[in-house]
Amino acid sequence: MPHILDLDAIRPLLDADRLINEIEAGFALYSEGRVNVPPVGFLHFDDPPGDVHIKYGAITDDDVWVLKVASGFYANPSLGLPPSDGVILIFSQQTGALELVLHDRCWLTDMRTAAAGAVAARHLAPSGVDHIGIIGTGVQARMQLEMLCSVVAAESAIVWGRNPETVREMIEDLTRSEPIAAAGLTIRAAGSVDELAAASRLIVTATSAREPLLRADQIQPGTHITAMGSDDDGKQELDAALLGRADRVVADSVSQCSEYGECVHAISAGLLARNDIVELGAVVRDSALGRTSDDQITIADLTGVAVQDIQIAKMIARAQRER
Repeated sequence: MPHILDLDAIRPLLDADRLINEIEAGFALYSEGRVNVPPVGFLHFDDPPGDVHIKYGAITDDDVWVLKVASGFYANPSLGLPPSDGVILIFSQQTGALELVLHDRCWLTDMRTAAAGAVAARHLAPSGVDHIGIIGTGVQARMQLEMLCSVVAAESAIVWGRNPETVREMIEDLTRSEPIAAAGLTIRAAGSVDELAAASRLIVTATSAREPLLRADQIQPGTHITAMGSDDDGKQELDAALLGRADRVVADSVSQCSEYGECVHAISAGLLARNDIVELGAVVRDSALGRTSDDQITIADLTGVAVQDIQIAKMIARAQRER
């Protein structure tokens, strides 16, 4: 029987700072063509509303391959249940045998997604970021800010969400967060997206929006935007014209972001060509492909790639063996 780890056993095994480096290395491997990542599987439900994402893949000449199933059922909080669940399965590349089951309840997916945002900021944010803008108030919005503290030395963060009460609760929670406290980051609410965009040179959007939240005319020169909410067909956080205006558009996966995410809307509008998009792993390998001036507007479109699940699963498996 394979070993099974539940969330309580998984949490202590993860080193967040090391995770950023592992996810960064995974993106480089992916852009080098050394990772086999089949198309993502999507399963949608209307009543009650829910989504299931299935991602899997393998690094060439590695010991394992990984399959991840993550779900989000959006009415769950009204039932007193968490909105997300999930499991990651680790198999041997030599025998195909199931070696380890990580019943992480989607926590590892959230962590590897937050780490991807940190990788994007490490390579694309301008120097001297004073204020970080966070659009969204969910779990990922909070994790993004916490993980950014490892790579960006900002003075404060500004948060905007549709519900002012949820924004207030998020700020109260984050002020008690260890990474936020260690970074000495102050956090305040923004009265509008306009206010947030005017003050921030690093902006993260982490919502389930289906209509743009950020417009091209709101963004100041020298701003980097990481958009992570559009991980499925029909979602959109950025105005297509904003991608058309950007000096650099970077995607975690050009193939995925050409089918869903932010890039597809700009491509459909004729404002961006697929050849204009650079993969994040290529930027990791060659900084000249990313930001080359503090005056540039850069955008990272992150839809989530299976290599992230492989990297974080391997970290947990390694830490569990070394205990």
